[in-house]
Amino acid sequence: MYYKFSGFTQRLVGVGASTAYTPQGLKPIVSTESPALILETPTKIASEAPSTVEHFGKSRVVELQKFFQKPDGLPVHLKRGVPDQLLYRTTMALTIGGTIYCLIALYMAANPKRRK
Repeated sequence: MYYKFSGFTQRLVGVGASTAYTPQGLKPIVSTESPALILETPTKIASEAPSTVEHFGKSRVVELQKFFQKPDGLPVHLKRGVPDQLLYRTTMALTIGGTIYCLIALYMAANPKRRK
């Protein structure tokens, strides 16, 4: 015997095999054809539309690839000089400060003040 959850009684009820294998709320697909278009004017396909993208300068990708792949011994995140160093050091300081703050909060949670 097959069972199905009844939304009305909130219990399992006995049903036939075809009903048990169809989940509630889902119906079998009736038609796979797309409906007729209602639009009066034809739509343009993206490939038919004229290209409106304009480049305002030379692409710098090749230059940046050469710059970052130069074998000068510096890691990639420090190759652009002072701004990269400031960002790196700020990130490291915040990371270390956050770790210390978490450890202090953990210590305070583990050792609460005793009431007299």
